[in-house]
Amino acid sequence: MAFSAVAGDTNLPNGFFSPVIYSKKVLKAFRKASVVEDITNTDYAGEIENYGDTVQIILEPDITVSPYVRGQVVESTPLVDNQVTLIVDKANKFQFEVDDIEKKQSHVNWETLATGRAGYKLKDAFDTEVLAYMVAQATTASTDLGTSGSPITVDLAGTNPSPLVVMNRAQRLMDLQNIPAEERFFVADPIFWERMGDENSRLMNALYIGDRGRDMPLINGHVSDMQIRGFTCYRSNNLPVTSGKQSFLVGHMSSTCTVNQIAKIEQFRSTTSFSDVVRGLHMYGRKVLRSNALFSGFYQ
Repeated sequence: MAFSAVAGDTNLPNGFFSPVIYSKKVLKAFRKASVVEDITNTDYAGEIENYGDTVQIILEPDITVSPYVRGQVVESTPLVDNQVTLIVDKANKFQFEVDDIEKKQSHVNWETLATGRAGYKLKDAFDTEVLAYMVAQATTASTDLGTSGSPITVDLAGTNPSPLVVMNRAQRLMDLQNIPAEERFFVADPIFWERMGDENSRLMNALYIGDRGRDMPLINGHVSDMQIRGFTCYRSNNLPVTSGKQSFLVGHMSSTCTVNQIAKIEQFRSTTSFSDVVRGLHMYGRKVLRSNALFSGFYQ
């Protein structure tokens, strides 16, 4: 019963006059942003069809350059062909049932709702696994960006590096490896970007307010349409935490390639109940191609 009554009231005592109303608007769960497809090379995505497929990626041959003097006999450098193999060796699945009674009597489309949620969960699992793989495969610059066993402390205390100082170090590491300035990325968790927001600088005012005085939306984990220290910046809740220390990821888009596709979405009648079964399969592969263009760090 929705309303209380005074003691001794006997008028409509069971409360059936107060109907239960079910809203047709469904409260959807919050969704984490996905960043992997924005920070990896997806050029080979169209070449896979099945689980177990392999993509052979040819590497550029190395050339030896040596001094030359007049009259010297010049010998050719043998070209050595080399390649790396990208294997589609990861897959995730989902399956659910919608009973005929629920399908006929319900005021919402459970199949559509569940399929949408399943699609998000597949993408989130893909994002989480690939980010963990990239952190594990990346070059660890211990004294500059920290390790899980010896993390750096990022704050504004003065004795510790601030977030901008950390990004300066990452920029220098990339420059020393001759990494192109275009398509560099920096992925960190919300706490890192919160501390970045504490920076007292015109840079941070422009970053979070915008050069036209408007708020900048966060789209797909993208922190801002501005670059910071040459990096396109992303926020992610899927970066791994190792030994209680939070990781962050710095690199160039060409460092890692990913391929992924929804291999199958199918619907069929259950053999054990009066219901429709919906299931799907998402398969993918990932490969670090340039380990020198990918750095991981850990902070506290």
